[in-house]
Amino acid sequence: MFDLGQVLATPAALNALRRSSQSPADFIRRHGGGDWGDVDGRDWKQNDMALREGGCILSSYKTGLGEQIWVITEADRSSTCILLPENY
Repeated sequence: MFDLGQVLATPAALNALRRSSQSPADFIRRHGGGDWGDVDGRDWKQNDMALREGGCILSSYKTGLGEQIWVITEADRSSTCILLPENY
C-alpha cells in the first residue's frame, strides 16, 4: 500500500459506480494494493517504477456494467482521483 493522499471522485465516475451497484472503496483498495487492473504491460511496469522512484500511478478497471473507470494517484501522492477516461 502507498499513500493515496486525499481521495476524490468525479460525479460521472460516482454515477457509473452507482449504476453498477459498486463501491468506490473496492477500486481504491485494488489500486492502493498494486492491482493496476486493465492497463497494458508497459503501463504496469511504469506504475511499479513510480512506486519506487516517484511518478503518477494509473489504474484502469471495468465496472460490472463494462464502463471503464480510471484511478489516478498524483506523483506527489497528494491526491487520488476516480474518474472516467473521458473526464481526464
